[in-house]
Amino acid sequence: MRKSLLGLPRAYKRALQVAADVVLVWVALWLAFYLRLENVHAIQPFGGHAGVFLLAPVITLPFFVVLGLYRAVLRYVGRHALITIGKAVTLAALVFWVVVLVLPAQQPPVPRSVPLIYWATAMLLLGGLRLVMRNVFLGEWTPLPVRVAPGQRVEPVQERPRVVVYGAGSAGNQLVSALRSARELRPMAFVDDDPSLWGTVVDGLPVYAPDEIGRMLGETGAKQVLLAIPSAARQRRREILDLLDPYPVHVRTLPGFKSLVDGKVKVQDLQEVDIADLLGREPVEPDEALFERCILDQVVMVTGAGGSIGSELCRQIVTCRPRGLVLFEHSEYALYSIHTELERYIKERGLVIELVGMLGSVRNGGRMFDALTAWKVDTVYHAAAYKHVPIVEHNIAQGFFNNTMGTLHAAQAAIRAGVRNFVLISTDKAVRPTNVMGCTKRLAELVLQALASEPAPALYREHVEGPVPNRTRFTMVRFGNVLGSSGSVIPLFREQIRLGGPITVTDPRITRYFMTIPEAAQLVIQAGSMGEGGDVFVLDMGEPVKIVDLAERIVHLSGLTVKSKDRPDGDIEISFSGLRPGEKLYEELLIGDNVLPTAHSMIMRANEERLPWRQLTLGLDAIIHAIKNGDYLAVREVLKLLVSGYEPDERLVDFIYLQRNREEGVGE
Repeated sequence: MRKSLLGLPRAYKRALQVAADVVLVWVALWLAFYLRLENVHAIQPFGGHAGVFLLAPVITLPFFVVLGLYRAVLRYVGRHALITIGKAVTLAALVFWVVVLVLPAQQPPVPRSVPLIYWATAMLLLGGLRLVMRNVFLGEWTPLPVRVAPGQRVEPVQERPRVVVYGAGSAGNQLVSALRSARELRPMAFVDDDPSLWGTVVDGLPVYAPDEIGRMLGETGAKQVLLAIPSAARQRRREILDLLDPYPVHVRTLPGFKSLVDGKVKVQDLQEVDIADLLGREPVEPDEALFERCILDQVVMVTGAGGSIGSELCRQIVTCRPRGLVLFEHSEYALYSIHTELERYIKERGLVIELVGMLGSVRNGGRMFDALTAWKVDTVYHAAAYKHVPIVEHNIAQGFFNNTMGTLHAAQAAIRAGVRNFVLISTDKAVRPTNVMGCTKRLAELVLQALASEPAPALYREHVEGPVPNRTRFTMVRFGNVLGSSGSVIPLFREQIRLGGPITVTDPRITRYFMTIPEAAQLVIQAGSMGEGGDVFVLDMGEPVKIVDLAERIVHLSGLTVKSKDRPDGDIEISFSGLRPGEKLYEELLIGDNVLPTAHSMIMRANEERLPWRQLTLGLDAIIHAIKNGDYLAVREVLKLLVSGYEPDERLVDFIYLQRNREEGVGE
């Protein structure tokens, strides 16, 4: 029956609604007469009261049409539809009362209180029918027991997972309506911070206080908590997650209001909890003057534009209305992806931005120079780099040529092309590095610091006659790990949980700084605007986080428990694999203690030692010579001389070095 009704054409469904409403109006009016007269025989719907009974639907139904009640989908009827019914019935009752007053005296007479009683009965019947039918269509009624013949097989009914919604506001109500429509999850209750709602019923669901979560989960049997608090501050979201942490519930959330662009909440909007909520870091609104200084009405280039940081820089840059944006990327697919995304964004908003997707490597200085001069680039954000510590440790030559020499070639191309601003995206691993990746990034910083000190450098290995005037302002921005970047532990942990574990952590003591990619990109752009030449800026990363604690929280938010010696029946085990080649237990952001504040509360200026341009180029020559000879021990020794605090792992694990020694039967 239910499927048959749902399958009818829309016009048929509307006709059925109108017919049902006509009948209900007559029933409501008959009840109004009966409640007033208390005598069935005194009611004459086919006699003296026939005119009134004919007028009732003629007066009432037009209000339903005008107020759009027949445009609403019956199975999605909610609070707004019931309010519309109340308005329509109230207006109809008032008109009906006026009509009764002005009509000539009838036999038998119509009592003046009948329209008022009609208002109440019509509200009850017309609104009640819609609520009943909504529950029937959504399958909310529990079916009656069915007699089963001996030997007859009955398929078990799969009960929908029970959930509670944290937040009884607009988003929470929309989410409950979406859940009832989708029929995938069964909402059981609300939890809300507002004391005035505690103990009340909202949209048919009881509202509990936050400190009643344990009792609520026991009473409802819910195994999931859905956070419908898109406007809550990140610190408050963290407090709520801390509150839920002791309970075995899977926590999911709605994104912020900016993500809910259509203003309607859908079940598909639910997502896993953002790890940034666990950190509780409140993003700082950007300083518009700093944000736009190197971008507005200028031509900007981003190297490594398809990477995690590079792509987010591009997204932030297009919001500042540059005249042009050049995407410089060596990966064809990564370039295609970010170019397509930005092209769509620019078109949808009617922006006037020339978007250029260029394939190329920063190791090719000529290609960089051609791109910079062809589009007369004003600002370069240099994000292209190899960042994965163990991979670079196994590929020392490529790490050096890409991270250090790539930065050098890009910087020299910028000087030759007259680029005004050049901003290097650096890393906390450049501080007293224990790995080649951090070492090559610190060398990249030293390259820019040395160039910044040369008003007219003789460019290194460039076919340029004599010194070149240096009008480029070089700036370096150093920060730690970003959540969701390529190689981030968070997606790895989620995948390991999905597969049933174990979660692998290298060491129980290991800690890292974390920041969201959008926040990092915004701060990079602002820091790049403050440089005077050769500056190293350090972003405020907050407090470091123990990786094992992060892993445990993700397990708990998935509704599972950590398996350990104290809890052998837990769901997910955390295993420790040992530090990888070049990996540090703790990261640092400063080489020395000499740090100064800036105009931005989240950005600090570090005053650190530099190397003269001549000394640095001799060191680069020595490294290149050692790589050509396959002497990676010599490469390591030169790096020690150039990079202060470099303390490499005892093992040398470069793949080429290991393979050649294996073939020759020689140990390190």
